[in-house]
Amino acid sequence: MASILDSVDQRTKLVGENRLEILMFSLERGPVFAINVFKIQEVQMMPKLTILPDSHPSVVGVTHTRGKTIPVIDLGLAIGMPALSDRTNCNIIIAEYNNTIQAFMVKNVDRIVNMNWSDIMPPPPTAGRNHYLTAITKVDDKIVEVIDVEKILQEIAPCDSTISDGVLGEDIQVLAKGLEVFAVDDSTVGLAQVEETVRQVGLSITTARDGAQALAKLKRWADEGIDMPKKFVLVITDAEMPEMDGYRLTTEIRNDPRLKDLHVILHTSLSGSFNEAMVEKVGCDNFLSKFEPDKLAGALQDQVRVYRQKYPL
Repeated sequence: MASILDSVDQRTKLVGENRLEILMFSLERGPVFAINVFKIQEVQMMPKLTILPDSHPSVVGVTHTRGKTIPVIDLGLAIGMPALSDRTNCNIIIAEYNNTIQAFMVKNVDRIVNMNWSDIMPPPPTAGRNHYLTAITKVDDKIVEVIDVEKILQEIAPCDSTISDGVLGEDIQVLAKGLEVFAVDDSTVGLAQVEETVRQVGLSITTARDGAQALAKLKRWADEGIDMPKKFVLVITDAEMPEMDGYRLTTEIRNDPRLKDLHVILHTSLSGSFNEAMVEKVGCDNFLSKFEPDKLAGALQDQVRVYRQKYPL
């Protein structure tokens, strides 16, 4: 089963071309679901589990693989669907999100599909599982629902967005007053985490839920004659988003003379050292892994100081 991901290194080349590959799978019942292949390390048949007392209801145990102990999450149960009835003849998907490794238990794995982000759409407001979706798409005329894994992990093991004592400079609130950040993320949890950190620094925030929406807003403001590098201290963008990913968004920003001087930070749960190369390729100014509020706060402060050198109080 692991062979389904044997060519994952080649898949990194899709990033930056507004393309991705999704791994499709099924749960106890319902439609076909998917997550981004690049977040996946391995697919296995269900191993023997060690049960942990007093764990979250969705965590069915832990498994030991490659020298690590990894929690196993019943993905259906985590999104409000029935638990798997057969926990022996099923698969686990081992994936890395936000610097943590966990396994998701699913009924069975289907296949990998190569897609363009423009074919990945935000879920409609009426979607029954909208609470746990970041996007939907169609494969062979069937609806495929892309799961918001960040939200699931936040519910199981909440991430503290509080900035540590001593990280914020004594003068930062004064310097940041009246300044604005533009944040782009398709995950409600991801966006909320960024917002909380931004506000602790003393900045205000404007948001968008995908790259296409963000680019349209930026161009509209530029069309109105607004000086964009003066309007926003910086842009914080997620990498993988419906319609247009963060890499393509950055490329489009750099290609527009009215936007090209915006400071852009790529903020993503995608793992792998390739991100540093992608930052250089598409012209991002910085790359931060989700979610480390102290590091994000540090980057925000640095850019506020740069901004105030150009536009003093």
